[in-house]
Amino acid sequence: QVHLVESGGGSVQVGGSLRLSCTVSGLTVDRSNVAWYRQAPGNKCVLVASQMSDGSKSYLDSVKGRFAISRDSAKNTAYLQMDNLKPEDTAVYYCSVGIVAGEVSPCPLPSDLFGQGTQVTVSS
Repeated sequence: QVHLVESGGGSVQVGGSLRLSCTVSGLTVDRSNVAWYRQAPGNKCVLVASQMSDGSKSYLDSVKGRFAISRDSAKNTAYLQMDNLKPEDTAVYYCSVGIVAGEVSPCPLPSDLFGQGTQVTVSS
């Protein structure tokens, strides 16, 4: 059975940093496609960053140069390092293993491959 647990969200000021973690059991992150999504109030759940099983990475244009996705095989954990945070980054962030799509609905997806989310709030 696959289980994903996100952590690391919180409240920061503009320009601050956070690192989100997604600890996975039941799957090996190194052999999986990993993705981070976010949903702001009233908005769709959109793909923010992904790392495919071959190591290739992709980012939403608005976070390029500020966010970095990575994974640690020893801890079987995926990360999203978020630097120079802006108020528009405020959202609930979700990790997923194996689901990589531009948008998902509903959010969170009712799937073991989709986490329950962690809140990120950026204030000015």
